[in-house]
Amino acid sequence: MIDLSKLEELAKNKEQENKKFLKKLRAKKPKNLDSVVHNLHNQVFEHTDCLECANCCKTLGPRITDKDIKRIAKHLKLSEEKFINQYLKIDEDNDYVFASMPCPFLMPDNYCMVYEYRPKACREYPHTDSRKFYKLLNISQKNAAICPAVYEIIEGLKEEYVAKK
Repeated sequence: MIDLSKLEELAKNKEQENKKFLKKLRAKKPKNLDSVVHNLHNQVFEHTDCLECANCCKTLGPRITDKDIKRIAKHLKLSEEKFINQYLKIDEDNDYVFASMPCPFLMPDNYCMVYEYRPKACREYPHTDSRKFYKLLNISQKNAAICPAVYEIIEGLKEEYVAKK
């Protein structure tokens, strides 16, 4: 796994290269992109342990949906109103997000106190096993500075599509 203390710098150094590459990839929309990304996702997550990192939980404020609020509040035995008042705020996009970071449910051992009930955005992160991945190229470029797995997957995509020209 990539050293987390160097990830932001590595991603910044590759930012322009990745931006250019991902723009071309988005324009081409290769038919096999989802398959390639999913294979890379599986390979990378064979040696990536999210519990060693948890950088997403420490730095990203996921969008919290109404369904997430109902589910987590029920699990915590709180009213939805109390849950919102205690843990959430409304961001600049008018979405609910956690009022503070790191995530209030992240424990010192990087486990999540509400893992089975966690927000949809957390369950889907880092989105590298999603369908129609070409729609997620912009967010994936940003996520490469936060998630070592995404960084590796983008590097793998470059090998797949640039090296095979």
